[in-house]
Amino acid sequence: MQFQFHQDEAVKRTKTVSIKRHLFLIDPQNDFCDIAPTVLASQGITSRPALPVTGAHQDMLRLANWLGQIGSHLHAITTTLDSHHEFDIAHPAFWKKADGSAVSPFTVISKADFEAGVYQMAQAASRQRVSDYLAQLEAQNRYQLMVWPTHCVMGTWGHQVHFAVLKALEQWQHDSQEKLAWVGKGKNAWTEHYSAIQAEVPDPLDPETQLNLDLIKQLDAADEIYVAGQASSHCVKASLEHLVEFLPSRQYSKIILLTDCMSAVTGFEKTAQAFLDNMQEKGLQLKTTTQIAKAWLAK
Repeated sequence: MQFQFHQDEAVKRTKTVSIKRHLFLIDPQNDFCDIAPTVLASQGITSRPALPVTGAHQDMLRLANWLGQIGSHLHAITTTLDSHHEFDIAHPAFWKKADGSAVSPFTVISKADFEAGVYQMAQAASRQRVSDYLAQLEAQNRYQLMVWPTHCVMGTWGHQVHFAVLKALEQWQHDSQEKLAWVGKGKNAWTEHYSAIQAEVPDPLDPETQLNLDLIKQLDAADEIYVAGQASSHCVKASLEHLVEFLPSRQYSKIILLTDCMSAVTGFEKTAQAFLDNMQEKGLQLKTTTQIAKAWLAK
């Protein structure tokens, strides 16, 4: 699929729509997109995605084309950015095995294994802090600590927004004369931060890890909330679970998941499907960009 920025001539980019529609775009970043080396080479890019999600590149192309078609129907866009340091509790540099060898990506570290010394911190000074973190994380029964490939390190190509989506977002700002809202997550190296709403274990000394009430209120002020991004098995899933939990209005039917603009991390497809099924049972809508564009442009 080639990226083409479409715009229906009949659709004028003026703010005439009375329905408030908010796009909640989660982590549309290069490190999550399975962009082919040939495509990157054609743009003179030598970097490669660190944590490519199968299907994510096509998801982002579809999203960009959708924004090109219907951008005038959106009154607000909030984009989240996974934002990490090289040193991060969920990155290999943080860990070593008992014999001092490196810990491979996609290793799950349990509190029991940590206490037994199977996995150790590269720097042992904060051992109690990590032990307490693992205990709190496992008590929530949402996730175990996963060591991911080092990804979305701030300042790198992988941290940047997918090229087609970025172009579409820039065009939307130009035409709507509105600014994007950006939400960072993951800067705290001591806690995992899948969800844009709050970290898995909030740090009481770091407001950025705590419940983001402003974001929740801004989303809930919309009549319709459209959700896209990566990955449906992790950051989209975690963000929507928290949003549903804390949404003041409880009007779940106004949340629409764009299912053709999100994909699952390989091996977590069942997790993603269970998430979508659960959200639908709660009243959220599952639709595609094609369905949305067809309905809006017909009016």
